[in-house]
Amino acid sequence: MPKKTFNRIRGSTPAIEAAARQLRKQSTPAEERLWQALRSRKLHGLRFRRQHPVGRFILDFFCPDYKLAIELDGSVHDEQVNYDAARSQELQTYGYHVIRFANQQVLTDLDTVLEVIYQTTLDLATEHQGEKVNSRPHPPQSPSPNLARGGKVDRLSELLE
Repeated sequence: MPKKTFNRIRGSTPAIEAAARQLRKQSTPAEERLWQALRSRKLHGLRFRRQHPVGRFILDFFCPDYKLAIELDGSVHDEQVNYDAARSQELQTYGYHVIRFANQQVLTDLDTVLEVIYQTTLDLATEHQGEKVNSRPHPPQSPSPNLARGGKVDRLSELLE
């Protein structure tokens, strides 16, 4: 596992943490919609954070119990596929599992997005069966709740300037 380079939580810097706070105030429509469905343990009791700093990255959404990072991609990500893949690979070296959704998918098919997120946590729980993955048991499997049915640019570099 790579060594922390800063004396900060999750290896982040004060600048990254400030940028994460600023991003929380500037959510895209897709981020806001997904956050409303995830916040306050609405998805099967799972806890999520938004704009969560990890090292030099800021994760759109993060489930700490399963080290699950959820990234929402706008049209700008069509031009940075290699960067996104390298970023996901680096996060995986820290033990994070990354899943990505297009903003449009969140806006038009939220129920499917939520089902994929929940199924991923079940898969991760099964993958790590016998290991202590989290401090609390996984919520029981139940059907997806019936929850209500923009593009993100890379704002991090703008916030850090």
